[in-house]
Amino acid sequence: MTVSISSADAIQAAIDRLSAQGIHSVLPQFCDLFGVAKGKLVPLQNLHEWVTTGAGFAGPSIWGTGLGRFGARSEYYGRVQLDSLRPLPYLPGVAHAVCDGYAGGQPLATCSRQLLKHQLRRIEERGWTLWVGVEPEFFLLRQNAQGQWQRADEQDMLDKPSYDLKAIHRNFRFLDDMRQSLTHLGFELQQMDHEDACGQYEINYRFDHALAAADRYMLFKITAHAIAAQHDAVFSCMPKPFANAPGSGLHFHLSLTDGQGRPIFTDQADALQLSAAGYGFVAGLLHHADALSALCAPTVNSYKRLACSDSASGTTWSPVWKAYGDNNRTCLARIVAGRVEWRLPDSSCNIYAAIAATLAAGLDGIDRCLPVPPACAEDLYERDAQGLPMPGRLPADLGRAVQALAENEVLRNAIGLDFCRQFIQIKSREWRAYSLAVSEWELQHYAGIF
Repeated sequence: MTVSISSADAIQAAIDRLSAQGIHSVLPQFCDLFGVAKGKLVPLQNLHEWVTTGAGFAGPSIWGTGLGRFGARSEYYGRVQLDSLRPLPYLPGVAHAVCDGYAGGQPLATCSRQLLKHQLRRIEERGWTLWVGVEPEFFLLRQNAQGQWQRADEQDMLDKPSYDLKAIHRNFRFLDDMRQSLTHLGFELQQMDHEDACGQYEINYRFDHALAAADRYMLFKITAHAIAAQHDAVFSCMPKPFANAPGSGLHFHLSLTDGQGRPIFTDQADALQLSAAGYGFVAGLLHHADALSALCAPTVNSYKRLACSDSASGTTWSPVWKAYGDNNRTCLARIVAGRVEWRLPDSSCNIYAAIAATLAAGLDGIDRCLPVPPACAEDLYERDAQGLPMPGRLPADLGRAVQALAENEVLRNAIGLDFCRQFIQIKSREWRAYSLAVSEWELQHYAGIF
């Protein structure tokens, strides 16, 4: 690839700027099919190569690339996005960089960041911009001497722990280190709070356009992993580590604007302040919800969260029914002032793939004018307890969700067949492995009874 003079100058300017700050290495970071951050350390002085050709990785060593063990397309190249370079406050001398995946000199169809960029080009052609705000919920865990997972803060034991200040006081050093690191990295923080489960927290920051929001969440996660380790804890995105406690979601707050910055989903005259396009987008989400579950709730454990289970706090926010409503947290889609809160995703998802699939489903609803049911104006948990007819349920397990994606040709074509083929194959294998495993629960209940 030939670099223009201006591009070469920009790369050299970045080298000079970062060198002056004491940076000697770059951490080119991408994510695998599971949404797990991957990368390696490379010299800053070779930044021209990392930007134009990319940092090389063995393709078959990365989950979901579909690359072979030989030939020009066996190597995965992560091309550094120049404007993403940020010095990492917790790794002195190292700058973080976001990468796009390439193989054989071409964008890699199984790269989830390329997947999202492809979807965003579809709305850019219409002059639209997708804005996404995410709500990261997570647990702080620790393994004991026996290898059992438990809360890092053993004093965190309230039945209803939401907004517990004592827990915040005990864990303030972790939270403040997160504040300092995230602020240094350019996050506009909005709040930090103790969530509804013991050992669970949420850190909120300002929304952004979709690609930047996904990049920022990946940076949030690698920062949280590093800071938690400094405090002898594990930052966990496992959706539901404790059976009797609420799980961790990763709610998407979604809105579209046109070329003049006007909200496309909003109609002030409507009862829910939703426009026809907004209703169409919601219709697409509900219509494709079963298949979307595979990408937004992609682990066996995700469906322990997506269940009508009791909670030690007395409250569960799990969105198990395919419905939408005005500020209704018991629905899959919560409508707030002409904005759509998509409550299906959890913290274990590959955020690029989840946003890409969500956008593809919503656009299908708009383009095909899919019908939308009446809005839900009641607590669906109370309705269910009364034995009344209910909206459709999400898939009960990962196997059914993956099967729904495999059978949804419209959504697979819209997302990208290469990525979906890899995803379905790997997740089907994961489900089979789980189904064949013998759990401690089974041993306790069956080993000696018959």
